[in-house]
Amino acid sequence: MQKVADANRSLIVFLVATLGGGLLIGFLTPPDAWYEALQKPSFNPPGWVFAPVWTCLYILIAIAGARAWNRDLDTPLRLWFAQLALNFIWSPIFFVAHRPDIALGVVAALTVVNIAFIVATWKEDRVSSMLFVPYLAWTSFATLLNFAIVRLN
Repeated sequence: MQKVADANRSLIVFLVATLGGGLLIGFLTPPDAWYEALQKPSFNPPGWVFAPVWTCLYILIAIAGARAWNRDLDTPLRLWFAQLALNFIWSPIFFVAHRPDIALGVVAALTVVNIAFIVATWKEDRVSSMLFVPYLAWTSFATLLNFAIVRLN
């Protein structure tokens, strides 16, 4: 019973940290006039898509992180924290510093770390691994989108 309570507590902590951090970053670094003026590729999604997509992804990310924490998976946890740091620094670099070129390196690194997390959890916790697949798909798309913005501008 105590193990279930601990697992639930850690899930709540991971959800608050991930969703709360994501909401805070989104609030502090919204797209501005600079971003609106950029040339964007034809496949750039409308702005309203990002909030619901990121909300869903942050929930999946938090669940995977809590699962890795509860199973005391050292390497996956290091990768999980690395992806969160990369995730959270992308927006300030792109939207505040106006450096899509540097942001491209960050999102590409994030995509690589997400692949590493999937590989690292595959044998010990396939659920966590699969929870990162939509995130990997999104960061792969985001890398392509960021690359296109760099090329067009």
